Amino acid sequence: MKQPFQAEHLDPPPPNYTYKGYQKRIDKEPEGGPTEDEGDPQGFKYEGNFSTYYVYYYYDKQGSPPGGDPGNPTSQCTSPAPSGNSIDVPLNDPSVSAVIQADSRGSERFNVLDGIPTTESLYGNVLAKSYISKNKFVEMSGTCSFDITVNRTYELTWDPGKEVTDEKGNKHTEPDPQSASETVTKSYTIERKYSFWVIDNLEVYKINEAALQNYAFEGNGIRITPSGYSPPSYATSKSSGYTPPSPPSTVEAPSGSRSGGKTKPDVSGENLNSYAEDAVDEVKVKNDSLTFNGSAVMNGSQTERAGQRPAQIPTATQISNNVLYSPGHVIPTSKTNKADQPSTGTIYYGLMSGNINGGSDKSFPIYGINSVTVHTPVVMYPGVSDDRAHNQKTTPAAGRSAIILDRPFTVMMPNSGQHTNDLGYGNRDYLKYIDSKQVRFPFDVYEGTKAAFYPKNIWIEVDKSREQFAFYLPVWVDEGFYAVEFRSIAHNAPPGATEQTNANLNLSHHIAYGTVPVDVIGRVYDFQVTDIADYNWEGVFRTATGSRTPTGASYWVGLNGIDGAPRGNPTQYTLPIRPGSHPLYKNAVIKTGYHFKFDLKTKGNMFSPLDQIAITPSFDFIDAASGTRQPVDLYYHTGSQSYVRIGSASDQVQRYVILNERLRNVPVEELTDTALYQYDHNYTFDQVGGIGRSQFVQWFIHKPSMQKTPVGSFSLLRLPAGVRTLIGPKTGIPFAVDPARVNAAVQRWYGEYSLPAELYAVPAGTNVAEYGRTHGGLTDRSAIFLKKGYIVVNFNIETVRNGDTGKPYLQYIRAPLMNQWAGMEGFARSVMDPYGRRYALKDGDVVFYHADLSSRDDFRPLVTH
Repeated sequence: MKQPFQAEHLDPPPPNYTYKGYQKRIDKEPEGGPTEDEGDPQGFKYEGNFSTYYVYYYYDKQGSPPGGDPGNPTSQCTSPAPSGNSIDVPLNDPSVSAVIQADSRGSERFNVLDGIPTTESLYGNVLAKSYISKNKFVEMSGTCSFDITVNRTYELTWDPGKEVTDEKGNKHTEPDPQSASETVTKSYTIERKYSFWVIDNLEVYKINEAALQNYAFEGNGIRITPSGYSPPSYATSKSSGYTPPSPPSTVEAPSGSRSGGKTKPDVSGENLNSYAEDAVDEVKVKNDSLTFNGSAVMNGSQTERAGQRPAQIPTATQISNNVLYSPGHVIPTSKTNKADQPSTGTIYYGLMSGNINGGSDKSFPIYGINSVTVHTPVVMYPGVSDDRAHNQKTTPAAGRSAIILDRPFTVMMPNSGQHTNDLGYGNRDYLKYIDSKQVRFPFDVYEGTKAAFYPKNIWIEVDKSREQFAFYLPVWVDEGFYAVEFRSIAHNAPPGATEQTNANLNLSHHIAYGTVPVDVIGRVYDFQVTDIADYNWEGVFRTATGSRTPTGASYWVGLNGIDGAPRGNPTQYTLPIRPGSHPLYKNAVIKTGYHFKFDLKTKGNMFSPLDQIAITPSFDFIDAASGTRQPVDLYYHTGSQSYVRIGSASDQVQRYVILNERLRNVPVEELTDTALYQYDHNYTFDQVGGIGRSQFVQWFIHKPSMQKTPVGSFSLLRLPAGVRTLIGPKTGIPFAVDPARVNAAVQRWYGEYSLPAELYAVPAGTNVAEYGRTHGGLTDRSAIFLKKGYIVVNFNIETVRNGDTGKPYLQYIRAPLMNQWAGMEGFARSVMDPYGRRYALKDGDVVFYHADLSSRDDFRPLVTH
């Protein structure tokens, strides 16, 4: 590299030759003679910017015309010039096409015209001619002229005859043959035409690469370089030219003869051109040489007179679909959903070395490439567990999931669901495309284990890979109808993305949204008998005779708590109060006229002034001997009327309860909390403005809570706000939650009930008046009255909200979907007393009364007979 180079002609020239000049070229071999008539090319340092350096030096032999040889005739050849024949093939069309499709080719998972999600991959595939070319072949032609002298010797014969006189003197003609040799010399100019083909222009282009542009690509485009691609191979040689023949200047034609008859033949007009023609061969010619992919397109072999007409450069075949194929282009999550994004492309061909007379790299646009729609799918078909097993509503809400206060519940956020029916979408799992999955409650909730608290109306992020999530409903949430919101956000969602219900079928949305209607429902539970006024039971409930201190004993519905977990109480301390319930007296139940105290709890919005518990008693008689059970009507006497049926229009006896009664043992804390809530929520400033909170508490404890509160009659109890305390949680309350509202969320209702001391039971539906009319009247000892057995008091317990007595809200026993009394708290529907008698029980049975023993029996004076 960079070595100096200097070409020099022979000086002096060879003997008998004259230096005529030189021609230099670097693009092809020189032709047509010298371009400079003296000297040598300028020297240079080679720097690698061309592959071949041609220098032709020209010499003429002295004493001969150019192209002549000693002893040969003068030849004059015209310089080759285009004959007018040419083969001119313009640049081929690359016939290029392209597609952008979803991987994998041949089994595409998506139709990109309909949609393809981000994080899925695309492939680009370009098809085109394996090469393109352009060429011009030109036929060059000329004429060579030769001056040829032809000598031909003729032997001439003729017989002019001679007149001979014979012996007799007669004249006659006799043969007189004559002969002579004569050489005829003629000069002719013989022409020989020649033609050959040269490569005037040749451009061959190989595939360099292709580029495809679409919004869906990272950086909006890809470049594809050929794989497994072999460019065409070709070779050229500037071998064209001509070589004139070298005929003799004088041709000695074969001798000939002519007979002239009587006169000497005249051969001066003989045509000897054929001998001159025969003496001059055809001009030898060569075409330029071109081989293409192993086939001869232009033959450079030497021929006579005319070079072989060139063939066509072979038409390029289309490349295989693997040459310009680039798979695996993942659509980035930065690409938001967009429809019908246009595609463009370009294919680039590079000029191969060995071109002749021009050319440069080419590029061609690719038309007709398919568009691509980016559509990242998400679905949201949510659900909320329906806690039917704990739904105590009188009329369960249709189409709403019941979630119960102070209980866990589950939300379902499946990643699967129906999207569009486009290829690759449909009903399937869409977790791959989810960036965030969230739920929002219009009420406070805890995480299922209560490890985290979430205030209402905030979006809660959940683990997108999971589909079920446990939450816990705080007891202070207001009962009622709500809609829980859910959303699944696609990983390509832009700020401010919008939502569509269930699935983002419209690609302008990036969020799938759903709601589930729910019904928040409270509870009524934990009914217990806490005291019996019958003296026989004082030792069960009091630590000593006459003491107010409770033993802590109570009789629960069954062996279980609110949700069916064991409570821990012995079977003996379960309802109803029956033979065997007393720890000492096997046959003791309750004598008529004595009341029993009870309480029960509720959860929910049962803290307004008009809320109440409605209890409807019903009565059965159990025969002491047979154990058979039947419904009965109960009658009692008033001061003004005999045989008043409980539940009749004449049944007007009112019942009362004193909340803070001595033997009820209501905790002071309950009374205090209840008083404070009333002070803060049930009274206006004008009503209590002059009373401090502590003063109000003392007033409440010593005044209202110690007054009689009407609670109904023998046939219907209505426990109002006056016998209610608030017992909600006091600890573990989240900072943002109102403690007073939490305290109000759980309520305890205190009540008591008794049957009249003088009680008369008859089978239900008995017409007592008719019996008296037909049996000479009624007495307390009439046979119609059932005595040898027990009166069973059965309670049907309902809650009433806001004084709407016509629409009881919750059912303790008779809810359509569950039975708290038996199903949760474990009421036993059959019991055996200490004497081996088995009694069939009904849900709601609370106590047995002696049908033939009264409280008055405890106070009648003993009479000696």
